[in-house]
Amino acid sequence: MLRLRLCAFLLAIVAVSPSGALAANGLPCERLARVGLPNTKITLAQTVAAGAFTPPPSPIPPMGPPPNFKDVPAFCRVILDASPAPDSDIKIEVWMPAVDWNHKFRGQGNGGFAGMIDYPSLAAAVKQGYATAATDTGHSGSPIDAAWALGHPEKVIDFGNRGIHQMTLNARGIIGAFYGENPEHNYFASCSDGGREALMEAQRFPDDYEGILAGAPANFWTHLLTAAMYNVEATTRDPASYIPAAKVPTIAKAVVDACDAEDGVTDGVLNDPRQCHFDPETIACKGADSTSCLTAPQVTALKAVYAGPHDSAGHQVFPAYEPGGEDGFGGWGLWITGSSPTTSLIYFFGHGFFSDMVYGQKDWDPKTFTVDGALKAADAKTESALNATDPDLSPFKERGGKLIVYHGWSDAAIPPENAINYYNSVTSRMGQASVESFMRLYMIPGMQHCGGGPGANSFGEDAEGPKDSEHNIYVALEQWVEKNVAPATIIATKYVDDNPAHGVKMTRPLCPYPEIAKYKGTGDSNDAGNFLCVKP
Repeated sequence: MLRLRLCAFLLAIVAVSPSGALAANGLPCERLARVGLPNTKITLAQTVAAGAFTPPPSPIPPMGPPPNFKDVPAFCRVILDASPAPDSDIKIEVWMPAVDWNHKFRGQGNGGFAGMIDYPSLAAAVKQGYATAATDTGHSGSPIDAAWALGHPEKVIDFGNRGIHQMTLNARGIIGAFYGENPEHNYFASCSDGGREALMEAQRFPDDYEGILAGAPANFWTHLLTAAMYNVEATTRDPASYIPAAKVPTIAKAVVDACDAEDGVTDGVLNDPRQCHFDPETIACKGADSTSCLTAPQVTALKAVYAGPHDSAGHQVFPAYEPGGEDGFGGWGLWITGSSPTTSLIYFFGHGFFSDMVYGQKDWDPKTFTVDGALKAADAKTESALNATDPDLSPFKERGGKLIVYHGWSDAAIPPENAINYYNSVTSRMGQASVESFMRLYMIPGMQHCGGGPGANSFGEDAEGPKDSEHNIYVALEQWVEKNVAPATIIATKYVDDNPAHGVKMTRPLCPYPEIAKYKGTGDSNDAGNFLCVKP
């Protein structure tokens, strides 16, 4: 009996050793440096004590309070360099909880042009018990800078699709070596370019993940960035057309005044902006120019933005921005107008894409832009690397994959109808019944790009928050994958000042598309219980 107890004690020491190994047949963290992976070097394998992680300096300052890593439990940190092509240098980090692993893997995505390891997301995943990984997709720098792509077509491919796939393969190899077993389930969740990466995984690498959450996907990349330059041209080619950020609140108020009540609730949120037919002429200056009106050239520019880009034959090449997302931190002042001409984020993304990826000219002149010419060049040069528009998700479905897409109706970065267009293309290809068995789309009234805005914008999109599937879209995804319980209505919350500590302002149901939330006509309109999901 004593010998049996001693054996059990020794096995327990092996199973949870100071170096972080959880299984007797797994490797201690530091020994992972010797694991052999194809075209990959492991440069660090190190146990990080609880609360001891300090991230390297970031190329961009945090938008809010700096992230806190003091509550991150002990984990094994592995850093890798993957080189699947001669010009590849894909940095990858894999983090694995030293104890209490939930036997799941969650891959992290990127924003903009990537170039960074998302340390806050890695930390959040480890705190929730996930083994997790992130990558810079093959280059280092600010996510609004594409200079790294100039003269490096292989790096464009790494950014476009190869980087996330390499991250996934290497991470799963490291996880298996550390724990002595493979993850039971594999998930990917991200927004914006990360939403594009998510759809790219479902389309091109269907065996990588069983559950994918794709937010505000930039998946039609070549058309999206052509649309960006179209909007830059519409608002800046004639200096008189430029709409200063100081006038954006005037536009926003006029839109709300014209359309807010159409959904039966006056709350500053347009439930379905496609039903809003706001006329910019209504705020044209009748006398002297001021911040409370638009000049004639500005009215023309605003109409062009709401119309969206068309080619010379009159075909719409990408959806227009919807009314209702103009004001606020994540609105037009950040994305479309900027603080002055050519300071908007769509300018940086559009100019960087065409100068560094498409034309290969650092000094490319945006004044030479035409929709037809730019789109033709962009598709020819980068479509295969960057676009994630394939509507045939049969391989992903057949391996049991589940996909949830969401997009804010007030997105001022990526026009929200792009997500609807992709969803419709999948249903046209595969059939409505087939799609409903593995895919959902949720359109979020009043939410801006990946968050923010006046609507109910908190629903577990960052995989945190409530742990029930009714209030957390990520938990709903896991329930669908692991228990075959398909998601239905998700209850979203709007917090006062978007801060949970300040209390709840309102709740609203998020309905699976094409259903929309309709107020019953009685009861508190700030309570989701007084809304029904109905077909429009």
